[in-house]
Amino acid sequence: MQTVHLSSGYDMPIVGLGTWQAKPEEIESAVSTALDCGYRHIDTAFNYNNEEAIGQSLKKWFEKGGKREELFITSKLPSFGNRPQDVEKFLNLSLSRLELDYLDMYLIHMPIAFVQNENVYAPAINDDGTYVLDLNSDPVLVWQEMEKQVISGRAKSIGLSNFNEEQIEKVLNNSQIKPSNLQVELHAYNQQTNLRNFCRSHNIAITAYSSLGSPGAKKHFQTKYNYTTESCSDLLGHPTIQELATKYNKTTAQILLRHLVQEGIIVIPKSTSPARIKSNIDIFDFELTQDELKLLDSLDRGVEGRIFNFLYFKGVENHPYYPFKNELARN
Repeated sequence: MQTVHLSSGYDMPIVGLGTWQAKPEEIESAVSTALDCGYRHIDTAFNYNNEEAIGQSLKKWFEKGGKREELFITSKLPSFGNRPQDVEKFLNLSLSRLELDYLDMYLIHMPIAFVQNENVYAPAINDDGTYVLDLNSDPVLVWQEMEKQVISGRAKSIGLSNFNEEQIEKVLNNSQIKPSNLQVELHAYNQQTNLRNFCRSHNIAITAYSSLGSPGAKKHFQTKYNYTTESCSDLLGHPTIQELATKYNKTTAQILLRHLVQEGIIVIPKSTSPARIKSNIDIFDFELTQDELKLLDSLDRGVEGRIFNFLYFKGVENHPYYPFKNELARN
């Protein structure tokens, strides 16, 4: 498995299994299949509510002789735990659910913070449907607690997710341990070139979520949040990508993943289908030409290609650390 060397000193497998929207009853089988296919990188989050199921699958793998040091497990601090006093608590909860002693990567899931519902592990919501914003949370203070998790050994590496350049720079300028990874939406329609260049200049590896265009996102937004977006296009069906898939005798998903991996981007495609799990990691036996890479780069729609603007969290744009304020201003 190809890896990306992190500034923390560890190697991160360039292909991992994403688990967002994977139901607990599906995930045990999906993780087992992935491990059998050679995956050693599993990405989850406290918010995904499937860490226990992943833990059960990992436990079975260990019982069959698998070694913890062979794996790279990522989880994330939830946005309703974005306070210094909550960092260790939620990391310990994730470790307990996963039945692990440490995480290989722990990320701040979002720069924004919500007040937690007192009764459940979820954001509090006002009567009008807006989310209760924690306006006092400071990502720099949260980061300082993240650093303590490395010192304690509970996390080998730490990073950020869904932060913009200005927010990342603020963390960098107020840190002892630098973020070694940034996880953001990144696919052919939303290639984040400026952000990628910024991270490269600061030795921050990038992990792309929704690298296949998140075909299930539109339905998810409508069902869970009653929110409609027009951004969720059929990236997998784009004629250019179909032509390349035919040329290389690969799926369109494999072409999209190869595009990013060849440019040094870590990918975490989500699937619970055994066939697609196997297919998504089978991308190391061909190479796109420089002209083909440029052709795929030309599909970029910039901010117009963004799927995850988080506006399905009603009122989130009013948070001082909402990361896409500049994009809203342009619109």
